[in-house]
Amino acid sequence: MAIHPIEFRYGTPEMKQVFSEEHRFRCIIEAEIALAHAEGILGMIPREDAEIIAEKARSASLERSKEIEEEIHHDMMAVVRAVSEVCGQAGRWIHYGATSNDILDTATGLQLRDALDILETKLKKILAVLLDRAEKTRHLVCIGRTHGQHGVPTTYGLRFAIWASEIGRHIERLSQMRPRVCVGQLTGAVGTQAALGEKGMEIQEQMMKYLNISSVDVSNQIIQRDRYAEYFCFLANLATTLDKIGVEIRSLQRTEIGEVEEAFGAKQVGSSTMPHKRNPIKSEQVCGLARIIRSSVEPAFQNNTLWDERDLTNSSPERILFPEATILTDHILKIMTSVLEGLNLKEDRIKQNLGMLHGINMAESVMIELTKKGMGRQEAHEIIREKSMEALALQKPLSVLLTGTPEVTKYIPGPEIEKLLNPESYIGTSVEQVERVSKKLRSLYL
Repeated sequence: MAIHPIEFRYGTPEMKQVFSEEHRFRCIIEAEIALAHAEGILGMIPREDAEIIAEKARSASLERSKEIEEEIHHDMMAVVRAVSEVCGQAGRWIHYGATSNDILDTATGLQLRDALDILETKLKKILAVLLDRAEKTRHLVCIGRTHGQHGVPTTYGLRFAIWASEIGRHIERLSQMRPRVCVGQLTGAVGTQAALGEKGMEIQEQMMKYLNISSVDVSNQIIQRDRYAEYFCFLANLATTLDKIGVEIRSLQRTEIGEVEEAFGAKQVGSSTMPHKRNPIKSEQVCGLARIIRSSVEPAFQNNTLWDERDLTNSSPERILFPEATILTDHILKIMTSVLEGLNLKEDRIKQNLGMLHGINMAESVMIELTKKGMGRQEAHEIIREKSMEALALQKPLSVLLTGTPEVTKYIPGPEIEKLLNPESYIGTSVEQVERVSKKLRSLYL
């Protein structure tokens, strides 16, 4: 019986597989094989026994491990016994010198390596989509908004480029944190490696080299959870970027604005009672699930404040936090990529909204020009502010009022005022910025 929506509604097969019970079991076995391999190389156990373990350990089954756990009520020792059974006499060396979390935390490092590989691939895909959108719309002028009010013009290309730049930083963060997060340990009961003797540090290095993940420099019974806190902060940060994009799409899809629209299928239903509805449901799903992902950050930080060399309070939350936050982040990354790929830009509404205030939102352009021509900046600001407020109150074009204002026409003739109020001519370096961002990010990540 399915309970959690991840089981039947959210998540991709590839990320669910990473956090499946079976894959977790396989990662634990790989850690045990790596331990035996390292101990065999360094003479801690017979090398032939290490080879037998490498050959036979993978035939151990999750089902058998669960049967043993029912009897002994210890999940890690259940795995150790299940693996030992299939390795014959060589099985006597399974888990030699290790404590549970040496293996469990190392297995987590393997899972996180797999998860980050998936996320990195999808981050590069959404980056490519955003850069394509940015390049194609770099000349598409639209109204800029601050505080929800019309400001001076911007371009859709600049909006997409800003989001692309943010995604680029997430790819950079992922790369930087990978060696800190995809990490394993073999430090023993309280971190001293006493059970391994003088070769403890060498065994740990050989074990992690075999697994192709980083090794801790120092630890106690567990890998320190500041590493995992960084991982959850990364997920929350990425989810917030996707949330931010979703909020903007939802806002721009409002009936009153209507500049963009999520793709809507020919047979798609928008409402159970209002047949006309075309709701931004995918963006809303992204925004909603981002809240759940961000909620993982606080318990992740609390998991680092354990008693002495460790207690068990981190274990139960992590069983939930790792799969839930990662699977949901992967899910909304895929959803937002799909939204952006199919996003419909309504250029007629974009143009209509751009001219809605009949030039009043272009007041800054005239103020700047007046200052260039010799008027004091503060004086120019006040004159244009007064005329803008008057134009809004009278619902008249700003050009009409400015051409009738001697203080303004003394510096700027009427025809030039009209040009200054043209939104198409007031987008600054937006096109060049888009091109610069695209060139930089494509060379780095695509």
